[in-house]
Amino acid sequence: MLGSVVHVVGARPNFVKAAPVVAALRAAGQPQSVVHTGQHYDERMSDIFFRELGLPEPDVDLGVGSGTHARQTAALLVALEDELSARSPALVTVYGDVNSTLAAALVAAKLGLPVAHVESGLRSFDMTMPEEVNRRLTDQLADLLFVTSPEAVGHLANEGVDPARVHFVGNPMIDTLMAHLPRFDPAAARATHGLPARYGVVTLHRPANVDDPAAATAAVRALRAAAEQLELVIPLHPRGRAALEAAGLAGAPGVRIVEPLGYLEFMGLLRGAAAVITDSGGVQEESTVLGVPCLTLRPNTERPVTVTHGTNRLVEPDSLVPALLKALDGGSAAAEGPPLWDGRSGERIARIMTEWLEHHV
Repeated sequence: MLGSVVHVVGARPNFVKAAPVVAALRAAGQPQSVVHTGQHYDERMSDIFFRELGLPEPDVDLGVGSGTHARQTAALLVALEDELSARSPALVTVYGDVNSTLAAALVAAKLGLPVAHVESGLRSFDMTMPEEVNRRLTDQLADLLFVTSPEAVGHLANEGVDPARVHFVGNPMIDTLMAHLPRFDPAAARATHGLPARYGVVTLHRPANVDDPAAATAAVRALRAAAEQLELVIPLHPRGRAALEAAGLAGAPGVRIVEPLGYLEFMGLLRGAAAVITDSGGVQEESTVLGVPCLTLRPNTERPVTVTHGTNRLVEPDSLVPALLKALDGGSAAAEGPPLWDGRSGERIARIMTEWLEHHV
């Protein structure tokens, strides 16, 4: 019997990436368990994703909750040390770049437990981003590094990572999208929110856009101008809500603020949108596959493949409206999709994991 795999997840993007890996390992008969850190604890940000994506109920929910980066990471370290010590898995699998990802990788390394990192090698080269810190450190600790796009292989090589540990497998987030594509209903989502046939979707939550009042004001000013061209619906992330509303987002003409949405409802909205304005890495990827013009309100992206092979364009607040008008006029046609974004990434990851376990357990 192969040793067990523990998947550590804590936030919406983790759930979407983990679902195809968990399913493929289940099909292979691999013993596994899911540890939910509770980093996202709101029902709309967490529980509904398990139901909609077919993830098994977590074997444990650590209920860590929110807090500053230091306090949240410290709480994660303590809770995960107890949990991983008790389980003593053969492999700890982490996803993406949230605080739960780094905490689990660090605890596992200190306990002498091997680590697999799904979505390795992505780099924005902006160390002011907490996610960049998390992903760089996690990659240094990982024994298996699963890469979603070709440039990430080069980033890891430049950082001295042993190429034998690196595996280009494609993007498991796209596995989830393709598996559920028939369930994304733009008409139903539009009707639920009373939207016109042509509308845009907005998601903003990055610290650079919402933590600094001046940055939040600039973002809101740009969104209000964009809403003069296209009605916008904004599922507002708990992080940054107060700052964006204080900057004048609430009550702006053409701006419709809604609560965070489940995966299927949000993807229905995204699929039917004329454009999306975001600072989310996952939305950059999802819009690329759906062919929806994406305007990323950031000076950089760790996912350049969405620019070179997709619909994504980086914009600053003062260039948002011209970029939006160009996108609405058909100026953001999708190129050929990124390599290996074919819905089979979970299967590739599961195969590599099981082969690795056969030789290391």
